[in-house]
Amino acid sequence: MLYKKELDNLKEYVPGKPIEAVKEEFGLERIIKLASNENPLGPSKKAIQAIKDEASRVNIYPDTNATELKSVLSKKFNVKKEQIILGNGGEEILKLIGMTIINEGDEAIMADPSFMLYDIAISHMGGKAIKIPLTKDFKHDFKKFIEAINEKTKVIFVCNPNNPTGNIMTKEEIDYLVENTRDDIFIVLDEAYFEFASVNKDYPDGLNILKKRKNTIILRTLSKVAGLAGVRIGYAFSSEEFVKQISKSKGVFNVSRIAQAAAVAAFDDQDHIANTVKLNYESLKIMTDYFDSINKNYAIPNANFLFVDLEVDSRMIFDKLQRKGIIIRPGFLWKKDSFIRISSGTIE
Repeated sequence: MLYKKELDNLKEYVPGKPIEAVKEEFGLERIIKLASNENPLGPSKKAIQAIKDEASRVNIYPDTNATELKSVLSKKFNVKKEQIILGNGGEEILKLIGMTIINEGDEAIMADPSFMLYDIAISHMGGKAIKIPLTKDFKHDFKKFIEAINEKTKVIFVCNPNNPTGNIMTKEEIDYLVENTRDDIFIVLDEAYFEFASVNKDYPDGLNILKKRKNTIILRTLSKVAGLAGVRIGYAFSSEEFVKQISKSKGVFNVSRIAQAAAVAAFDDQDHIANTVKLNYESLKIMTDYFDSINKNYAIPNANFLFVDLEVDSRMIFDKLQRKGIIIRPGFLWKKDSFIRISSGTIE
């Protein structure tokens, strides 16, 4: 066999349709992209300046230890530097998790639908994704997660808030999962939308779980709330032992100089982050008020997007909106044919 056998059945991740592609396809000049949960305010001015300042130094390899950025993360989140792993976006960290803990035949439990890259990261290493359907109210079914645990189970993924639905699992619900999961199973708490969700008093901070349970991995990103999707920077917290092991698989210079500088500056601009969260909930309210008025069902949002059932074929909605220069995510991608996912965007 010429190629790795797992590639035969490996699913390909489908990203949001690029602005450039829609412009070309429909001959449009103005595009409103509400497909990829990007920050409508863009990056902070501090991050932009940091990128400009760093541009003249890209002839020099990045700091492989990301010393300054890890110092910022360590201080902000009260963790040791040795508990931090950085990646070329959260996507790379998910791949590294699969490479670090999955042997052929191992199993990983996850919700369905949830973030597609969990399945890809596990399947690529010869593991098996055990997908548990969401409940009728869009929740992870932790009772069935626990029932699915066996001797092959190596990791449980919890996307919180979940993507594509945007709703959260509460502190009480996460505690139930933790209390009923063996200590030798990794629990990955994907908190890519942490800053948006943390305004909800019922939302759990995964770092509190990590303090009590070493085989826990907390994944976060600066793509969403900090508007740095284009420079790719994700980060995760876990035990020192796990970080030591996962670091063996990462690229030596996996996070660029520009990404490191932009991230440091982004954390220094908490006003920009606060303004992003404020705008998000103002925008979401416009949408939820409207969908309430026409009696459409949606998941209660605690991220920067809304998952709503329009009771028609999402392919048709996707196509007609594109022709108007508006890009959303159609639900058929997750086998939810009548749903669409809409990023929160600006008030306009």
